[in-house]
Amino acid sequence: MADRPLLLFPAPEPASKSKLGGGGGNVHKPSHGTQVHRVAPQLQQLQKALNNKAIAVQSSSSGIEPELALVIETIGSVDGFLSAVNKIDGLEWLGEYEQDEIIPDEYFYDVKHEEKKLSGRLFFLFTNQAAMAQLLNLWEKFEQNPGKKFGEIFDYGYASIGRLFEQVKTIRLWDVQDRLLETGVLDAWREDLEHDGERPIRFEVELWFRNSHEVRQTQQKYIANLVQQYEGNVLSQCILEDISYHALLAELPANAIQDLLDDQTTELVKCDNIMFFRPVGQISVGEQPDEDTTEIETFQESPLPAGNPVIAVFDGLPLANHELLAERLIIDDPDDWSSDYSASERIHGTTMSALVVHGDLNDSGHTLETPVYIRPIMKPDPNDWHNPRRECIPRDVLAVDLIHRAVKRILEGDGDEEAIAPTVKIINLSIGDPSRQFDVVMSPLARLLDWLSSKYNVLFFVSTGNQLAPVSLGINRSEFEALSADDLEKIIIEALHEDARNRRLLSPAESINAITVGAVHLDTSEVVHTANRFDPFEKILPSPVSSVGSGYRRSVKPDIVFPGGKLWYEKPFLDSQPVLLTVTNTTVAPGNKVAYPGKVEGELAAIAYTRGTSNSTALISRAAGLCHDSLVQIINEQAPPEIDADTYIATLLKAMVVHGCSWNDFGQELSDILRHSKVGEQVEHFARSIYSHNSAITNEINRQYNKILHRWLGYGMPEIDRVLDCTEQRASLLGFGQLPDGEAHIFQLPLPPSLASRPEWRRLTVTLAWLSPVSPNTQKYRTASLWFEINNSIASSRTDVDYHAVRRGTVQHEVFEGDSAEPFVDGDTVEIKVNCRSDAAKIAEPIGYGLVVSLEVSDGVDIAVYDEIKTRIAPLVQIQQATGGNE
Repeated sequence: MADRPLLLFPAPEPASKSKLGGGGGNVHKPSHGTQVHRVAPQLQQLQKALNNKAIAVQSSSSGIEPELALVIETIGSVDGFLSAVNKIDGLEWLGEYEQDEIIPDEYFYDVKHEEKKLSGRLFFLFTNQAAMAQLLNLWEKFEQNPGKKFGEIFDYGYASIGRLFEQVKTIRLWDVQDRLLETGVLDAWREDLEHDGERPIRFEVELWFRNSHEVRQTQQKYIANLVQQYEGNVLSQCILEDISYHALLAELPANAIQDLLDDQTTELVKCDNIMFFRPVGQISVGEQPDEDTTEIETFQESPLPAGNPVIAVFDGLPLANHELLAERLIIDDPDDWSSDYSASERIHGTTMSALVVHGDLNDSGHTLETPVYIRPIMKPDPNDWHNPRRECIPRDVLAVDLIHRAVKRILEGDGDEEAIAPTVKIINLSIGDPSRQFDVVMSPLARLLDWLSSKYNVLFFVSTGNQLAPVSLGINRSEFEALSADDLEKIIIEALHEDARNRRLLSPAESINAITVGAVHLDTSEVVHTANRFDPFEKILPSPVSSVGSGYRRSVKPDIVFPGGKLWYEKPFLDSQPVLLTVTNTTVAPGNKVAYPGKVEGELAAIAYTRGTSNSTALISRAAGLCHDSLVQIINEQAPPEIDADTYIATLLKAMVVHGCSWNDFGQELSDILRHSKVGEQVEHFARSIYSHNSAITNEINRQYNKILHRWLGYGMPEIDRVLDCTEQRASLLGFGQLPDGEAHIFQLPLPPSLASRPEWRRLTVTLAWLSPVSPNTQKYRTASLWFEINNSIASSRTDVDYHAVRRGTVQHEVFEGDSAEPFVDGDTVEIKVNCRSDAAKIAEPIGYGLVVSLEVSDGVDIAVYDEIKTRIAPLVQIQQATGGNE
């Protein structure tokens, strides 16, 4: 047990939730006449397309009613639109998503700040001829009644249609470009054909999710028939109603794929029931090393694990009998993928397992006390001619289906089988789909993780993904050699920032319930030979390969960053050659030191150096496992036996991992580089373009830097030791409970009397975490919104992430500081109020949450913060399970 373990809050007081304020800018909209002139031709095009489709259907034998998928883009929100859609027969709601960063134009712009980017909505609908006729009838009423209130023009329940017409930017068909050109499937097909022009090619067909089972069956059969016309087959399908997902795994002969590449007007490509064509086998790891060198080590023996697994790793198959892993893993391989793996190819699973079990071998951490559950979800690509072959999710499964079955197997069981590993609370997913960078629409895999985490009360740790495309620094070797370390860092940060649009989160990193982990350019390895390589950063900065946020609805993503090894780059050999940040995949230092398959058969003590966001994710999953052990001990020793704390373990772990985060010097270093680079010039120009007063300009500049920083750093790099133990000058407390819609809990943090009227620096850190159910077809998506408020006079200066951004996800983490001499008396408290309200939909069951609160002063100050708080908490700890209602 720690010398000063974390403390448990007394049971909170029930209360009603607080009200949240709202507001927004004043957006200029086109005049009625201008809007009619803009939109009428778009509606006419839709009607024409539907008429043409009706003629085509009549001449075929499909018997399917002609329908079109519509995309409606608005500026601003349109409240009540879903209710109006439901009143129109034949108009089916498919989904709604929030857009930001919309470029203003002559029709829509912010009245006060014309260059300011706008926000809006994307609506997706299916319409048939009858619904289109009614929509055109409503448009006619709008067109013919300028100046009238919508309540006077439209029947009851249809006024939102008028607001839609007033705010619509574009209304168009979902077309071939949407289905094909932005998914990466065309490039994947060309690559497959170039590699092996005779082999059948598999791909995913993601369908629009239809609410009716009969409609889903009809569209599946129709698409299967189209595929068969090309001498192909539908191999499997996956339907998950809870995340609105319907997809087919299809296969076509190579010549048919070539036909689709040559002619993108075929019936299959134009099929309106299809949302996307997507490549399969893209989630992969383990590119062929440029320099494959391993070392052999003798390892000190450590105790073997005992008990049941807490952490699960979904990855490649590890080398289970490696000296560092033997008897420490529980490998569950129900599909017998081990038969496709040679020992030398078990690379990524081995490195991830070793990082979870032992941490970075450069450091001297102890091994986990419980075994780690391993489920292989990747295996060597049979079409890869390299040795070793890359590891990937196979082309004969849909990733969503595979991961759904894997999670269900361990936490619920399948059919008559019981759950394989029901004690698992943490699932590590060090994977990412490079063909699906996050942009507006939540990916099916992210939606799956969100639903599974809420359903099974399990916490996913997901990597942001590695960005491996070369980045030009705009200089040659001669210019490079003349740079100081500071100037090199500035040029690299500028280049990465300019390329940020191409370096977004890889699916499923946008998951709102998961902890998304980016990488820090940091390790403690010793480099003996630099050769022709260079270290891009002397300071502690984000890894150049780490993907950047934000998340859905501008939430904080990544949530955290963690050491992922130093990645060095090759210098060009000629003075005139440009300097590129080109990733070299080498197994020599620097990097995180890990277990690795040996180069010789039977070699079971090899180690190597690797790096990237996969590593940082595995390391933080391990840290969460250490937090779990500490948390269970705290609950066993401090909580009454009747408390069922297992319900709150996942949310408490989520809060604990984030709680140790702050930007500190790490964030200041990045901020200083940005401010003295071209980025700083751009930020200042933007601020001056929308404000004239100096104070407003300064505030906007700071806000823009804050936004950039949290896209790179999230909440920061956690110091895990801060949530495993307290100090004489720091006390940390844990709270938990369940809240239904409209209610709140109030926690009281006693103030240490010795701090009263003392002008000492102090910091108050509060972290709230929960796992929200999701509503996949709505713009808000997150069903439950929780937030805390705090009556805090002792540390009133808010630092780090903007207070608006912290309330958009499922973790609210805030850091407050102060140093003024605040008077208070013994018995005074800081009140933390945790609120709950419905967001995207009604809350069916109370929402469990975890809360961590820390108060600290500087080390060495003669204020016994821990003891004074503990003394005042102890008499109050009559803990009972907080359920949000009177019992």
